[in-house]
Amino acid sequence: MTVEMLTLIVVAVIVVTLANAYASRIGVAGPLVIVAIGVAVSLIPAVPALTVPPEIILVGILPPLLYSAAVAAPAREFKRDFGAISGLAVVLVVVVSSLVLGAFFSWAIPSLGFPLAVALGAILSPTDAVATSIVRAVGAPRRVVTVLEGESLLNDATALVTLRTAIAATAAGFSVVVTVGSFLWSVSAAIVVGALVGFVALRLRAWTRSATANTALGLTIPYLAYVPTETLGGSGLVAAVVAGLVCGQGAARWLTPEQRISDKLNWSTIEFVLEGVVFLAMGLQLWGLVERNLAAGEGLGRPLALAAIAFLLVVAVRAAYVFPLIGVRNVVLRRTLDRRISRPSRSSTMRRADPGLARADRAYFESAPLTWRHSTILVWAGMRGVVTLAAAQTLPANTPERDLLVLIAFLVAAGSLALQGGTLPALARGLGLAGEGREGPDPAEIRAIDDELRRMTARAVADRQIILPGVGDDPAEALAHSHVYRTVRADREGVGGEEGLMRELAVIRGMRSQLRVLARTGRYGTPALRYVRDELDAYEISVKLHLDGSD
Repeated sequence: MTVEMLTLIVVAVIVVTLANAYASRIGVAGPLVIVAIGVAVSLIPAVPALTVPPEIILVGILPPLLYSAAVAAPAREFKRDFGAISGLAVVLVVVVSSLVLGAFFSWAIPSLGFPLAVALGAILSPTDAVATSIVRAVGAPRRVVTVLEGESLLNDATALVTLRTAIAATAAGFSVVVTVGSFLWSVSAAIVVGALVGFVALRLRAWTRSATANTALGLTIPYLAYVPTETLGGSGLVAAVVAGLVCGQGAARWLTPEQRISDKLNWSTIEFVLEGVVFLAMGLQLWGLVERNLAAGEGLGRPLALAAIAFLLVVAVRAAYVFPLIGVRNVVLRRTLDRRISRPSRSSTMRRADPGLARADRAYFESAPLTWRHSTILVWAGMRGVVTLAAAQTLPANTPERDLLVLIAFLVAAGSLALQGGTLPALARGLGLAGEGREGPDPAEIRAIDDELRRMTARAVADRQIILPGVGDDPAEALAHSHVYRTVRADREGVGGEEGLMRELAVIRGMRSQLRVLARTGRYGTPALRYVRDELDAYEISVKLHLDGSD
């Protein structure tokens, strides 16, 4: 690595850090400030035009970014709103946006042909995760944030699969059967490989005792899923997402508290740096794109006009799809939940038929219904970003008017980030949705979990489901030594010596087991459950340190 490259990386990390700090002070989303800095720097005459190879973003950066988001995904909430999420991330991207935009571009740029026009439509279809950070920052309802998180997690992969399928159809000739078959293979191969990699990785990490080796192994998981899937002709990004979901949900069972806390800090840092760097690179590429179009004699009028029409189409198509989707989804949910509640469970293994779980699902939907106001936010939050630009640069070198297409992609992405991202907070306030949600878990929900968790653990101690070292079979004696009536944040007064610490460890581990049982009831949200789990993890590490100090 040259000194110039090293200097560029260090400066980029510093710029990303300071830009995010400044953005938080002025109440603007960090990525918007970072893109603006990149654009401003690209316009300085002394700065050479920058071209970032798309492989750096698509292969080097996107797998860990998507994996990191998948690990932190609230699985139960995603499952509850999977109909809306899959509708936005798959149907809207693959069936609606790509085809509508493809029809427009095949008419506006006849030399493209329909398959390449669909490829460009797929490039402009995926939304960016920056919308989630903006919506969360203004305090929009958590369910809206969940749907946007799920959409941004999946639609990058579906759009790139559609892009690759359309480009292949250009070379081999378009065939509906071949195109659909290629798409299905890309997704199914990715799901199988990603799930297998996640399953094996969890067990390897549980077996590995060295903290350093465990961290190193954890960082390779996105690429362990990506590389073999791409070799098989599948979507490596979908595989990275699936591996992240498997590892995120299996962490509570297979990983130690130290591993979970380390993973949380590591992936938060990686996500922060990589996301900022790709937005900075996006802004820095502006002048190079403009120069190439001017050199080709295109000027700026045509790409600006085509980008403006494409942006209007993107918003119009999204609005025409989202409002009916949410309306129909609300009706279907009510009927489905009423049927599940009225039908008694025939077997304890039939969790879909569990009336208690169905009531928890209904309480979740009724506490946060999606109305036309929420649909409006979902429509306007569909801004494009760095994936659109990176995907455009993967177009084959012999693509007709390739520089024009890449510039259109940049203008749509940058324009939507500036216009939609800049006005989204005001729109949320105008609709009365700002402040409905909150950053982080609900304190009242955390207290309710703490109370119920202590009661459950006390019963488990009394029933000898949790065995305390040095305590006999008398339930009263066991409860006297269990400390389950204190919150996990309380001090350790009255806990004496090594034996007391060992009992405390047994109670903490029992509480974590009971927490998994409590999570399966569906009555509490994932953020609050994870907060309590993190407290238990930190508490266990503290007890272990005291135990080591007592040796």
